[in-house]
Amino acid sequence: MIQSLEDIKLGLSICGSFFAFQRIIQMIEILIELKVDIYPIMSYSAYDILKRLGKEEKFIEQIEELTGKEIISDISEVERVCPDIHIDAMLIAPCTGNTLSKLVRKINDTPVTIAINTALNNYKPVIIAVSTNENLGVNLSNIGELIKNQSIYFVPFFKNNPDNKSYSLISDISLVPQTIISALNQKQLQPMVKN
Repeated sequence: MIQSLEDIKLGLSICGSFFAFQRIIQMIEILIELKVDIYPIMSYSAYDILKRLGKEEKFIEQIEELTGKEIISDISEVERVCPDIHIDAMLIAPCTGNTLSKLVRKINDTPVTIAINTALNNYKPVIIAVSTNENLGVNLSNIGELIKNQSIYFVPFFKNNPDNKSYSLISDISLVPQTIISALNQKQLQPMVKN
């Protein structure tokens, strides 16, 4: 039974949910303290959002400095590099509704979706940290479909702003380490839905 994240090789797929990016940096810092070996991957839309906001260099620099690795941000790079990394697990954080939808439909058109499907094809656990404004609407059925996959696990999530964004869900990033350990032991951390 796995009880520690020390020396675990973790693929980290970052999707385009800009408001969650600073929390992702904090999460990476915690994982590094726990001695996780992180391989960062970024979707096209995450990179484009950063570029439009003029923040791509700072955020990318921070991630590359923390992990000691260049971000993989191109499909050809993912196809070349991912099979040789031999990760133990894949974490998608933040995972947008768009990516959830693509995972359900097996659409492989971004570095993130290809990396995730590579992990699944190699029987590695995939951990999803949702961060989207429409999860209780259109994407609720996508979450339901993905929960059925025995290789997919969710970081426990909650409604982050029920008064102003009644369909919005966000994962509790502080539970990422525990969720990864549970996933490596083939268990879903409970409760999956928080109050």
